[in-house]
Amino acid sequence: MNILHLKYAVEIANTKSISRAAENLYMGQPNLSRAIKELEENLNITIFNRTPKGITITPEGEEFLQYAKRIVSQVDEVEEMYRNGRKPKQRFSACVPRASYISYAFAEFAKNISTDIPADIFYKETNSSRTINNVVSGEYNLGIVRFQTAFDRYFKSIFEEKRLNAEIITEFKYVLLMSKNHALAGKEAVESKDLSPYIEIAHADPYVPSLPLIDVKKEELSKYVDKRIYIFERGSQFHLLQSVPTTFMWVSPIPEDLYEKYELVEKKCRDNKKVYQDVLIYRAGYRLTDLDNKFITAVCDAKRKYLRESV
Repeated sequence: MNILHLKYAVEIANTKSISRAAENLYMGQPNLSRAIKELEENLNITIFNRTPKGITITPEGEEFLQYAKRIVSQVDEVEEMYRNGRKPKQRFSACVPRASYISYAFAEFAKNISTDIPADIFYKETNSSRTINNVVSGEYNLGIVRFQTAFDRYFKSIFEEKRLNAEIITEFKYVLLMSKNHALAGKEAVESKDLSPYIEIAHADPYVPSLPLIDVKKEELSKYVDKRIYIFERGSQFHLLQSVPTTFMWVSPIPEDLYEKYELVEKKCRDNKKVYQDVLIYRAGYRLTDLDNKFITAVCDAKRKYLRESV
């Protein structure tokens, strides 16, 4: 196997056609077919299925191509960098849950990005399923996965299966947020059943490996509430809480300034017993960069600064 073979396979995957790939690579189709056959024999896998309608990628081919695309992209970048005498580009990528303390950490981390060197910085807020998939595929290098500790064994299993390093960042209980003008705002403590007349602002994409979504939602969402607005963007959630005093939301502990900014209050809930973890993940064998370490430090600093002890 060599770099050319990887480039050949990537081009075929991109074009979904050996003939078109051969044209793009300025080589004969028989030579390209022979090279791919040699590659498959060397690896003892089948990357492409040949059919009368064209080619399809096998499951093992999909896995191989994830690595091949990363390697080809890095080789192309190195070649371009040294041919043109450019400085190495600053690169950073992380998938995280929708959490205020992490977004504050990212803002602090961003101060480390040099303005003298080209940079590609990717920061994505999403659910645990997409975070795991994005890190495994190599699209993102770091991930922070959030899950209820009751599901710890499910997540540990998938981390082992996907060969992911996993390090606990923090444990916490969700806090109950609502507008200062909410009907329950003056109550010293509430119970889950007190929330039944009101509208919950929630995420629509909870995830636990190996469990059906309906079972996860039963565990994550209160049985007392039958009115929900599903929102994916954190800022919109806070604006809704502020503007619609019949709404409430369960969130990880938030920085104090957000209470004042959005005119919110936190209420104690007597039957709030679920504990959550935020866990850092990255691929086994991946070497953390200087920017990676600075982001992790910023997240840990933000945890100590903004998250009150809640477990």
